[in-house]
Amino acid sequence: MQHLEIEFKNLLKKTEYDRLRVLYPDVTPIHQTNYYIDSPQWTLKEHGMALRVRTFETGAELTLKIPQTIGNMEYNQELTSLVWPLFPDQVQLPEGTILDLLREEGIALEKLRVLGSLHTERLEIQVPIGLLAIDKSSYFDQIDYELELEVTNPTQGYKDFQQFLREHGLDERKAPTKVARFAAKL
Repeated sequence: MQHLEIEFKNLLKKTEYDRLRVLYPDVTPIHQTNYYIDSPQWTLKEHGMALRVRTFETGAELTLKIPQTIGNMEYNQELTSLVWPLFPDQVQLPEGTILDLLREEGIALEKLRVLGSLHTERLEIQVPIGLLAIDKSSYFDQIDYELELEVTNPTQGYKDFQQFLREHGLDERKAPTKVARFAAKL
Protein backbone atom coordinates (compact mmCIF):
# COMPACT_ATOMS: atom_id res chain seq x y z
CA MET A 1 0.00 0.00 0.00
CA GLN A 2 1.25 3.48 -0.77
CA HIS A 3 -0.06 6.96 -0.10
CA LEU A 4 1.12 10.55 -0.09
CA GLU A 5 1.61 11.64 3.51
CA ILE A 6 1.14 15.36 4.10
CA GLU A 7 1.52 16.31 7.74
CA PHE A 8 2.34 19.25 9.92
CA LYS A 9 4.25 18.79 13.17
CA ASN A 10 4.93 20.82 16.26
CA LEU A 11 7.10 19.97 19.24
CA LEU A 12 5.29 20.41 22.55
CA LYS A 13 6.36 21.15 26.07
CA LYS A 14 5.23 18.53 28.58
CA THR A 15 2.68 20.96 30.04
CA GLU A 16 1.19 21.52 26.56
CA TYR A 17 1.11 17.79 25.91
CA ASP A 18 -0.68 17.20 29.24
CA ARG A 19 -3.19 19.94 28.42
CA LEU A 20 -4.00 18.45 25.00
CA ARG A 21 -4.13 14.89 26.28
CA VAL A 22 -6.94 15.61 28.74
CA LEU A 23 -9.10 17.00 25.91
CA TYR A 24 -9.55 13.43 24.65
CA PRO A 25 -10.20 11.27 27.74
CA ASP A 26 -12.05 8.56 25.79
CA VAL A 27 -9.23 7.92 23.30
CA THR A 28 -7.22 4.80 24.08
CA PRO A 29 -3.48 5.32 23.55
CA ILE A 30 -1.74 3.28 20.87
CA HIS A 31 1.67 1.93 21.84
CA GLN A 32 4.11 1.46 19.00
CA THR A 33 7.84 0.97 18.62
CA ASN A 34 9.73 2.14 15.55
CA TYR A 35 12.90 0.25 14.63
CA TYR A 36 14.96 2.46 12.32
CA ILE A 37 16.91 0.72 9.58
CA ASP A 38 19.87 2.03 7.60
CA SER A 39 23.49 1.16 6.99
CA PRO A 40 26.11 2.40 9.45
CA GLN A 41 27.10 4.85 6.68
CA TRP A 42 23.51 6.20 6.44
CA THR A 43 23.08 5.07 2.83
CA LEU A 44 19.28 5.38 2.88
CA LYS A 45 19.48 8.85 4.40
CA GLU A 46 21.90 9.88 1.63
CA HIS A 47 19.27 8.70 -0.86
CA GLY A 48 16.64 10.79 0.96
CA MET A 49 14.85 7.71 2.26
CA ALA A 50 13.78 6.51 5.68
CA LEU A 51 13.04 2.86 6.48
CA ARG A 52 11.46 1.50 9.63
CA VAL A 53 9.62 -1.41 11.12
CA ARG A 54 6.78 -0.28 13.37
CA THR A 55 5.50 -2.83 15.84
CA PHE A 56 2.11 -2.65 17.51
CA GLU A 57 0.56 -4.87 20.15
CA THR A 58 -1.01 -6.99 17.40
CA GLY A 59 1.48 -6.92 14.54
CA ALA A 60 4.00 -4.92 12.57
CA GLU A 61 4.53 -3.08 9.31
CA LEU A 62 7.50 -2.10 7.20
CA THR A 63 7.49 1.50 5.96
CA LEU A 64 9.65 3.27 3.42
CA LYS A 65 9.32 7.07 3.16
CA ILE A 66 10.58 8.99 0.14
CA PRO A 67 10.30 12.81 0.17
CA GLN A 68 8.26 14.43 -2.59
CA THR A 69 7.86 18.08 -3.58
CA ILE A 70 4.98 18.16 -1.10
CA GLY A 71 4.94 15.51 1.63
CA ASN A 72 6.38 12.01 1.60
CA MET A 73 5.40 9.05 -0.51
CA GLU A 74 4.91 6.36 2.08
CA TYR A 75 5.03 2.68 1.18
CA ASN A 76 3.66 0.31 3.81
CA GLN A 77 3.84 -3.45 3.91
CA GLU A 78 2.36 -5.58 6.65
CA LEU A 79 4.85 -8.01 8.15
CA THR A 80 3.71 -11.52 8.87
CA SER A 81 3.95 -13.00 12.33
CA LEU A 82 6.83 -15.12 11.00
CA VAL A 83 8.93 -12.12 9.94
CA TRP A 84 8.43 -9.31 12.44
CA PRO A 85 9.59 -11.14 15.59
CA LEU A 86 13.04 -11.41 13.96
CA PHE A 87 13.48 -7.65 14.22
CA PRO A 88 15.63 -6.05 15.52
CA ASP A 89 18.12 -8.94 15.52
CA GLN A 90 17.87 -9.62 11.80
CA VAL A 91 16.99 -7.38 8.90
CA GLN A 92 15.16 -9.67 6.51
CA LEU A 93 13.08 -7.57 4.18
CA PRO A 94 10.18 -9.46 2.63
CA GLU A 95 9.55 -9.49 -1.09
CA GLY A 96 7.36 -6.63 -2.25
CA THR A 97 7.32 -3.02 -3.41
CA ILE A 98 9.67 -1.75 -0.70
CA LEU A 99 12.36 -4.30 -1.47
CA ASP A 100 11.93 -3.59 -5.20
CA LEU A 101 12.37 0.18 -4.65
CA LEU A 102 15.51 -0.35 -2.56
CA ARG A 103 16.96 -2.63 -5.23
CA GLU A 104 16.15 -0.06 -7.95
CA GLU A 105 18.12 2.55 -5.97
CA GLY A 106 21.07 0.16 -5.75
CA ILE A 107 20.95 -0.05 -1.96
CA ALA A 108 23.33 -2.68 -0.56
CA LEU A 109 20.72 -4.66 1.37
CA GLU A 110 23.31 -6.74 3.21
CA LYS A 111 24.60 -3.59 4.94
CA LEU A 112 21.25 -2.61 6.42
CA ARG A 113 20.99 -2.80 10.20
CA VAL A 114 18.53 -1.85 12.89
CA LEU A 115 20.18 1.24 14.37
CA GLY A 116 17.86 1.49 17.35
CA SER A 117 14.30 2.05 18.41
CA LEU A 118 11.90 4.76 19.50
CA HIS A 119 8.75 4.00 21.51
CA THR A 120 5.66 6.17 21.10
CA GLU A 121 2.46 6.44 23.08
CA ARG A 122 0.02 8.00 20.62
CA LEU A 123 -3.46 9.42 20.82
CA GLU A 124 -5.04 9.45 17.35
CA ILE A 125 -8.16 11.49 16.83
CA GLN A 126 -10.04 12.10 13.58
CA VAL A 127 -11.04 15.76 13.70
CA PRO A 128 -12.75 17.84 10.99
CA ILE A 129 -9.38 19.26 9.83
CA GLY A 130 -7.57 15.89 9.54
CA LEU A 131 -6.03 13.09 11.56
CA LEU A 132 -4.59 14.50 14.77
CA ALA A 133 -1.87 12.65 16.70
CA ILE A 134 -0.59 13.60 20.13
CA ASP A 135 2.66 11.73 20.79
CA LYS A 136 4.97 11.04 23.70
CA SER A 137 8.16 9.43 22.36
CA SER A 138 11.04 7.81 24.26
CA TYR A 139 14.43 6.99 22.77
CA PHE A 140 17.83 6.64 24.37
CA ASP A 141 17.65 8.98 27.40
CA GLN A 142 15.24 11.39 25.67
CA ILE A 143 11.50 11.94 26.03
CA ASP A 144 9.77 14.39 23.72
CA TYR A 145 6.24 15.45 22.92
CA GLU A 146 4.77 16.22 19.53
CA LEU A 147 1.57 17.20 17.80
CA GLU A 148 0.95 16.02 14.24
CA LEU A 149 -1.86 16.76 11.82
CA GLU A 150 -2.16 14.64 8.68
CA VAL A 151 -4.12 16.32 5.91
CA THR A 152 -4.97 15.89 2.24
CA ASN A 153 -4.73 19.54 1.14
CA PRO A 154 -1.40 21.15 2.08
CA THR A 155 -2.55 24.78 1.77
CA GLN A 156 -5.76 24.41 3.76
CA GLY A 157 -4.06 21.96 6.12
CA TYR A 158 -1.36 24.50 6.99
CA LYS A 159 -4.00 27.14 7.75
CA ASP A 160 -6.00 24.69 9.87
CA PHE A 161 -2.89 23.60 11.76
CA GLN A 162 -1.90 27.20 12.52
CA GLN A 163 -5.45 27.89 13.71
CA PHE A 164 -5.36 24.80 15.95
CA LEU A 165 -2.11 26.00 17.52
CA ARG A 166 -3.59 29.46 18.17
CA GLU A 167 -6.86 28.08 19.59
CA HIS A 168 -4.95 25.93 22.06
CA GLY A 169 -2.36 28.54 23.02
CA LEU A 170 0.54 26.50 21.61
CA ASP A 171 3.79 28.16 20.61
CA GLU A 172 4.99 27.13 17.17
CA ARG A 173 8.07 24.90 17.40
CA LYS A 174 9.31 23.18 14.29
CA ALA A 175 9.52 19.44 14.77
CA PRO A 176 12.08 17.42 12.85
CA THR A 177 10.82 13.96 11.95
CA LYS A 178 11.07 11.23 14.57
CA VAL A 179 13.82 9.51 12.57
CA ALA A 180 15.78 12.80 12.42
CA ARG A 181 15.42 13.32 16.17
CA PHE A 182 16.44 9.70 16.76
CA ALA A 183 19.45 10.01 14.42
CA ALA A 184 20.62 13.19 16.17
CA LYS A 185 20.84 11.26 19.47
CA LEU A 186 22.50 8.18 17.94
